[in-house]
Amino acid sequence: MSSTRKESLIAITDYHQRNVETPRRADGKPFYTSEYFGQNVFTIKEMERTLPKSIFQKFIQQQKGRVSLDRATADAIAHAARVWAMDRGATHFTHWFQPQTDSTAEKHDAFLSLKTSITNGHETVTAIDTFSGSQLLQAEPDASSFPNGGMRTTFEARGYTVWDTTSPLFIQQAPHGTAVLYIPCVFISYNGEALDEKTALLRSNEAISHAAVRLLHLIGNTDTKRVITTLGVEQEFFLVDRGLCTLRPDLKICGRTLVGSVPPKHQQLEDHYFGKMPTRVLACISEAEIELFKLGVPMKTRHNEVAPGQFEMAPIFEESALAVDHNLLTMEVLHRVAHRHKLKVLFHEKPFKGVNGSGKHCNWSISTDTGENILDPSVKPETNPRFLLFFVATIYAVYRHGALLRAAIATSSNEHRLGANEAPPGIISVFLGDQLNEVLDAVEEQREIKNFSQHQIQSVKVGGTILDLKIATLPPISRDLTDRNRTSPFAFTGNKFEFRAVGSKQSPSFPVTLLNAAVCAALNEIANELEKIKGDKPFASLEDVLTVVRIFIKKSKPIRFEGDNYSKEWVEEAARRGIPNITSCPEAFKMLLDPVHQKILTETVPIFTVPELQSRYHILNEKYVKDLLIEANTLKGLVSQYIIPSAFEYRKEIAESLVSLNALGLDVSAAPEKNVLERVGALTTTITALMADLEKAVEDVNSTSDIVLASEKAHHEILKAMDEIRTNVDVLEQIVADKYWSLPKYSELLF
Repeated sequence: MSSTRKESLIAITDYHQRNVETPRRADGKPFYTSEYFGQNVFTIKEMERTLPKSIFQKFIQQQKGRVSLDRATADAIAHAARVWAMDRGATHFTHWFQPQTDSTAEKHDAFLSLKTSITNGHETVTAIDTFSGSQLLQAEPDASSFPNGGMRTTFEARGYTVWDTTSPLFIQQAPHGTAVLYIPCVFISYNGEALDEKTALLRSNEAISHAAVRLLHLIGNTDTKRVITTLGVEQEFFLVDRGLCTLRPDLKICGRTLVGSVPPKHQQLEDHYFGKMPTRVLACISEAEIELFKLGVPMKTRHNEVAPGQFEMAPIFEESALAVDHNLLTMEVLHRVAHRHKLKVLFHEKPFKGVNGSGKHCNWSISTDTGENILDPSVKPETNPRFLLFFVATIYAVYRHGALLRAAIATSSNEHRLGANEAPPGIISVFLGDQLNEVLDAVEEQREIKNFSQHQIQSVKVGGTILDLKIATLPPISRDLTDRNRTSPFAFTGNKFEFRAVGSKQSPSFPVTLLNAAVCAALNEIANELEKIKGDKPFASLEDVLTVVRIFIKKSKPIRFEGDNYSKEWVEEAARRGIPNITSCPEAFKMLLDPVHQKILTETVPIFTVPELQSRYHILNEKYVKDLLIEANTLKGLVSQYIIPSAFEYRKEIAESLVSLNALGLDVSAAPEKNVLERVGALTTTITALMADLEKAVEDVNSTSDIVLASEKAHHEILKAMDEIRTNVDVLEQIVADKYWSLPKYSELLF
């Protein structure tokens, strides 16, 4: 074992746990979580307390989109926010936004300003703290320095961040007892084009609200004035020792291991999932939760995931734009807190080959402005017109625009996870469960709902059934209306749809935006059909609704699949049904500019302008190429500076051993050392030859000016060459003596 590896492993055993206490009262008793939840957020309640009543009412009206924010109102809010933040240690403020990098961006500006006055001919400079309404509302970052798809250049660099008033201001702690006031923002160009993830998400939320309200009014739900999409994001990740991670250039630079063989024991015993959390990990996650609770992030669940070293955190459902903000905050806080515990958090979808990768399951639903979940089936969904319309609309949206949803989850990192036995395949289908499938079939065929046999289910009514455990000391339990299909990319799970194919490293913003757009288009199509059928009646009848629902049940039927999405049989069946199987990122990206999908996104549901959509297409291809070039160049350095030298050192030792044996007069022709020497030599020769192939592929991609063509070449040439190198290096790792192998192994990183 190399000395650096040995030192890092010894450091793990000497680790002393950080002791971080939960907030406590003066008498030493801990606060309940609800008592300090959101204490670092400038909430509506706090605004009402600190703002004049007239100013507060104007702000509420602005939030509802009824009035614009005038200067006096903005100045008053800015003053109240500054005082509130500075009372909590804030010295700076920042416009916090979401460029197209799957992360966030921020620039800190101090509240400190200088006031100059002239008295009796003498200039006096006084330090003051100020924060104006204009500083709250708008800032100006360099738009050319962020991904922009050609919409901005160095000589046309102006861009703007604008406060998103639907997302509350908050503070985060900074070094030395200070803090920073964060202002959630959108990011646009000088000409108003969206350069971020959030602008399009907010547009899609507005669009789906209008479409949903229109449909609800057609069936008599005229009290509903606004509809929101809700989101609950299950965040999966790995936690590994930071000392060991620093010894892996691939993990540091790429976020995943480019070489490494699976240890004899990994996840095959199925003993990690829901197992007891390691003490160090639990301490890290608990501290992260304390910070997140203070930031108003409603974390609910934490547990071990399937792979060793893999974990999950999940919050309570929130309005989708706020949920995205909170997910990005969760990732930031986890990264920061893990560092304090000498851990490294890995959000890459596939950091370790051979064990499960990580996803970001997006649990999506629609609610009215009175808090009613529209996707709640109720006891008799077959006679619930609201549920049926929105339920079928979502299924139809996936049927019509499944390829668009596939584009939403296409990244170089997620490409390693999709289709493996821990993630849905590249085929987008919908899972409903036996009961709801029966409901839709019965509605379509205009018949009574069948009863399932008693050993399977007590009643087909979807309000939940009762399971008798046949144990006298245990009560009967309620059974959900659907089973859980972990192989499905898009599954209905009780009262929401779970978009399971989203990658753990991604911002959920883009996938949810495209899902909103697809559902919005479906709602409008259904509303048009319902208007025709209801005729002159003030509201559509249940029979009118069922007539329309039958049309769209029949249209969308091919997308429904209840079986194993991992199976080869499903690939063949999907092809017969005409469901696309998109296996690469370059192919998926093209779906954005497919005429059908482009029309939806730029005309039917105008979430993007044509230039914005073309820009995103360019950015996605460009990022894909850059990601693979970074990985390829990292692998080149890894092999030439770590792998091959280790193999040569081991080969030298074996060769010297054979020379010694031969000098003693022993027959070395059949010596086991000779076989090992030949295997090491053959592998190093093969790896060296494959490195030349990788170098050629990198040069080919670098010399291709057309970014779309470069993306396709990167997928076909670079990935293939890297996979072949890895296969041979992983065999070599099993042969070379451990003391010569300088890279930390999976057995050390995962356990």
